[in-house]
Formats: sequence, structure tokens, C-alpha cells
Amino acid sequence: MKRIAIIEDNPDNRMLAHAILSDDYLIDEYETGMAGLAGIEQSAPDLVLLDISLPEMDGPEVLQKLRSHPRHNRLPVIALTAHAMAGDRERFLAMGFDDYITKPIVDPDLLIEAIELLLKLNDHA
Repeated sequence: MKRIAIIEDNPDNRMLAHAILSDDYLIDEYETGMAGLAGIEQSAPDLVLLDISLPEMDGPEVLQKLRSHPRHNRLPVIALTAHAMAGDRERFLAMGFDDYITKPIVDPDLLIEAIELLLKLNDHA
């Protein structure tokens, strides 16, 4: 079973993502970017769902640290964000995120499809 790390400070958003994904994936949940980075070091996931607005260290900073680490630089990372303004998707993809999902998650199928695609691509990389 593939492992997904959810780095999200909002417990309701973590609970929703967990409910959507836990039947098909092992889930590790982290409330802060620092905790997420430490957890990923201990138990490497196959994919990360990363909130953009986190306390202490925001999502782009966490992504930068992951991308600079040889062991995690190809790890698929999906931005989870309430930022849904025109141009946000392009901006986050340009930062190095592999995909972008807006919160709240209203269509679980979009999240599942994005995860499955990235996991399939990563398996063939």
C-alpha cells in the first residue's frame, strides 16, 4: 500500500483528506512543516499533500527543503490551498509543486485522480 503524508495545520482538512484516502493509502498526518519534514525523514511517503499556509514554515519553504534533499527531490508534492485566485495554479506549479488542489476539497475524485496520476508517473520515473 502506498504511503501519503498530509502536512496540514487545520484538523478538519486533515480529517477530510484522511477520510477520502485512508481506504486505499497509508496516511501520515503532520500539523506543521517542521513536523512533516521530520516525519518524512523517518518514514518516507510516496506522495505529499502540502498545505501552502502553515505556521512556522509555509508550504513553499517545506517544498524547497524537500527538493534540495537528494532522497526526496523527486517526491511528488501536491499543493493544498485555499488560494484560488487567477494565476495561483501556475504560480504554485512554477515553484515546483507537481499539482494543485484547492480547499475545501469539494470533489474527492479530483484529489484521487491527481494522486493516482502522480504515483503512476513516479513509478515509471
